[in-house]
Amino acid sequence: MASQQSIQYSVVVPAYRENGNIRPLVTRIFAALRRIDSPVPAEQTEIIIVDDNSRDGSVENVQSLQQEGYNVRIVVRTTERGLSSAVVRGFQESRGDNMLCMDADLQHPPEYVPTMLASLSPTHTFVLGTRYGKGVEMDKDWPMYRRIISSGARLLALPLTTASDPMSGFFGIRKESFLKAKTLNSQGFKIALDLLIKSHIPPYAIAEVPFSFGVRSEGESKLTGKVMIKYLEQLAELYWYKFSALVVFIIFFLFIAFFLLLRTWFGSLSPDAQNK
Repeated sequence: MASQQSIQYSVVVPAYRENGNIRPLVTRIFAALRRIDSPVPAEQTEIIIVDDNSRDGSVENVQSLQQEGYNVRIVVRTTERGLSSAVVRGFQESRGDNMLCMDADLQHPPEYVPTMLASLSPTHTFVLGTRYGKGVEMDKDWPMYRRIISSGARLLALPLTTASDPMSGFFGIRKESFLKAKTLNSQGFKIALDLLIKSHIPPYAIAEVPFSFGVRSEGESKLTGKVMIKYLEQLAELYWYKFSALVVFIIFFLFIAFFLLLRTWFGSLSPDAQNK
């Protein structure tokens, strides 16, 4: 197992009742990292599973993988819940300066992990796996209603960021950029979008890696009506965070314009104005 000092890359995986996916996820990630053409060394990479107290055998599964030599550990949260807060906790626990977040359900292909990690650099402080890249058939295995929801969520976020697909959840960030983010929304649905805005990532610092969604093989989908409502609430908060100064300026401008209009109107009704 790699020493703590040699770790340069951290892969954070939020999980709840994903025990059936943990072994294939970990083994496939390290198999990709150990390929001769991998741009990222396996011995410099760690995987952190952030589990919301699933009690489904995930802890024992990770212990077994550790005994087999895989650099993976699990953080079990007993007092917190939620995807975004799990990602934040994982980033806080990370030893590497280059941090990647991916789902446990294998819909984010583990074979893309080396490319995603290698895309991070001092000039590219954020990397995004995008389903809207050239040659990618977006969500080709999803039912129509899922495609509509995904496209609609992306359109609603367009005024906030130039990133093509902040909804994918497959993303990475440099630690120095992560530490700049304040007042992160731990209850939000899309932590990538929150980090893009609150870490003040400029468009030129975003690297994008096209990928096609895989198919969930174990566990249950997390897309529910409650999740969609939380996403809308998150959007409202981010719009205010980014555009609040503009909103105040517009209100102030309208107030001044209204005041000048009233002054002109009352001036036109004064005796002096009528005698001219």
